[in-house]
Amino acid sequence: MILVTGATGNIGSALLRELHGCGAGPLRGSTRDAAQAAFPEGVEAVECDFAEPESLKPALDGVRSLFLVSRLGSDADILEAARLAGVEHVVLVSSITVQTHPHLGPAGENLVVERLLQDSGMAWTILRPTQFASNALMWAASIRDRETVRAPYADTGLPTIHPADIASVARVALTEPGHRGQTYALTGPEPVTARQQVEAISAALGRDVPFMEISRQEARAQMAAAFGDEAADAVLDVTGGDVNDELLVVRDTVSRVTGSPARPFQQWAAENADIFR
Repeated sequence: MILVTGATGNIGSALLRELHGCGAGPLRGSTRDAAQAAFPEGVEAVECDFAEPESLKPALDGVRSLFLVSRLGSDADILEAARLAGVEHVVLVSSITVQTHPHLGPAGENLVVERLLQDSGMAWTILRPTQFASNALMWAASIRDRETVRAPYADTGLPTIHPADIASVARVALTEPGHRGQTYALTGPEPVTARQQVEAISAALGRDVPFMEISRQEARAQMAAAFGDEAADAVLDVTGGDVNDELLVVRDTVSRVTGSPARPFQQWAAENADIFR
């Protein structure tokens, strides 16, 4: 039995489709509302609240492999529940910032989770993706309302990754030998700036999407109101303000592990154009 957490999210939903498509299984996906879960036929939907460790027991019953997105709840409690349930292998989604900014808030939290998993006694595979292509969804409301997209560091390009590529690597790690004890840094096929992302969305929509670069101070004020000062500074640092050279490196990990090239941002934009209409 493979349990996919975050099964309705960008990575988890793609992973369930891939696992189902390759005949892996039996499969189980966690959700807060099983009645609303649109999983592939034959995938068991199980309700659980990761903030309540007791609710994990039925979800983990019979599970031997676990796909875990960190910070769904107390990672220490989730990993301990998995260990007690007899889970043998955990594939963890962490962040590439662990190796570039290990002292930043979110990166530091991910590093703690990685170490908890490595010390758990269970086999592990750690995925460290860079910036997600789906982060562009934060502009969706502005684009739908035909407003100007406003972003800092307009011409700093990070090798943004399609969430489906993270899912593809996870599928291989869960179903094929040779990936236990491995840590994989994952990126897209090329750097793409915020300006280029908006241009790709514009092309997918077939209409102009206006874009304006704003200062860090303006961006910080907006982000701090939503996420707090520490999180705002951390995100701004790793997306342009204090970019470690390692964050700019394009890696071939996706193609090496899966045998298929990493998907470009333009593909993600085309696949998700309707969200911006």
